[in-house]
This record gives sequence, C-alpha cells and structure tokens, in this order.
Amino acid sequence: MTPKITPELTPTVEELEAQERRLVFRQFTHDDAWVLGSLLVELARERQAPVAIDIHRAGQQLFHAALPGSTPDNDAWIARKRRVVERYGSASYLVGARCRAKGTTFEESSRLDPDTYAAHGGSFPITVAGVGVVGAVTVSGLPQLQDHRLVVEALEHLLGDQA
Repeated sequence: MTPKITPELTPTVEELEAQERRLVFRQFTHDDAWVLGSLLVELARERQAPVAIDIHRAGQQLFHAALPGSTPDNDAWIARKRRVVERYGSASYLVGARCRAKGTTFEESSRLDPDTYAAHGGSFPITVAGVGVVGAVTVSGLPQLQDHRLVVEALEHLLGDQA
C-alpha cells in the first residue's frame, strides 16, 4: 500500500501577518542573535537540512552558519530575501503572498531587480516592541515554505522561553 501524501497547506496572508504580530522581542542583543542562530543550527542539524543561516541587525551581520550541503548560492538567496524584509518591514514569504493574493507576482508588481530582491520564504523581520523592525533572520536551502517555517519555529521556541 502506498502511503498517502498530504499536500502542505499554504498559510494565508492573515496567518502570516498574525505570526509577525506575535513574534516580537522585548530587546534584541548580540547574545540574542547567538542564541537564535544556534537554535536554528540545532534544528537544522536534527533534520539534516542543507541550509545557510544569517542574522542581521541594523546593517551588521551578527550570526552566520553554513551547514553541510549548503552552497554559496544560499548566501546570495539570503541577501536577496533579507533585502525584501529591510525594504518592506515584513517577512519575505508574506511579501510574496500579498502579491500572489492580488493575482500578480512580486517581480511584476515591485519592479525591483530580481537579482537584488527575492520575495521567497525564509527571511523574517526581527521586531522589537516599541521600536519596530531592527533586522532579519534568514534561512536558505529548503523549499521556500520550509525555510519560512524553520525560522518561525525557532522564533516561537525562543520567544516562548522569554515569556
């Protein structure tokens, strides 16, 4: 008997916006970047995920790791996805989902250089309460929804511990 494969449900724009409202830090220090990045490395290693992980705050790279199977191309994707977060203040997957919900693509509607910006899943804003978006945490190497979900899982775990 062949196992039934259930298609992965794509989150709605509303669900993605709710994630951003919920996943907010009280502060975000260099140490917080290390803890978040290390957690992402741990989760990725458990799954043998061939990803690169990056955390930027205020234009400074605070964390970077490239796990086995990742390539220099992942670093280029990280930069392109991170630029979307920095420009729009929203997760790269959410920016792309908003375009798809309007019946268009990010490339068509933004008119931005696709070699510089990519509204593909995997980059999530680092938001500090009372301050706003201060940076981005980005994963590249899996299909875009899985990249996004890995980042959200780590943020939920970390922020749940801070509650």
